[in-house]
Amino acid sequence: MPRVALSGAILPFAHAALDVSDGLAQDLGHILNASGVGAEIWTERLPTLPALKTALTAEQWFACTLAGGDDYELVFTAPASYREAVSAAAERSATPVARIGKINGTGRLKILDSDGREIKLTHLGFDHFG
Repeated sequence: MPRVALSGAILPFAHAALDVSDGLAQDLGHILNASGVGAEIWTERLPTLPALKTALTAEQWFACTLAGGDDYELVFTAPASYREAVSAAAERSATPVARIGKINGTGRLKILDSDGREIKLTHLGFDHFG
């Protein structure tokens, strides 16, 4: 289901938001590029079905979770001081949210596995012009 209720609920405090339709890594990259910032994603915090994670190799799971699209999910950024507001918005809209990373000043997206090692994706998501 599209996250329409959540998008309205985070409007007062979210710095940026985008629907994940072309892949989380690629769509978050659009936010980062437009904002001139970087980010870290912590893969152990990515919501997933446990069966999916056990049925796929780590590389396949990273590709599906980070580069797959059409999820009807939102990726958004909000200041750390609004964490309680994010939780309240999630509850009001009956939409689960997960803090999957943090914004930083590096100017690039860094994806970290559960051991803190950087993951390099060969494909970030769907490219409309590729």
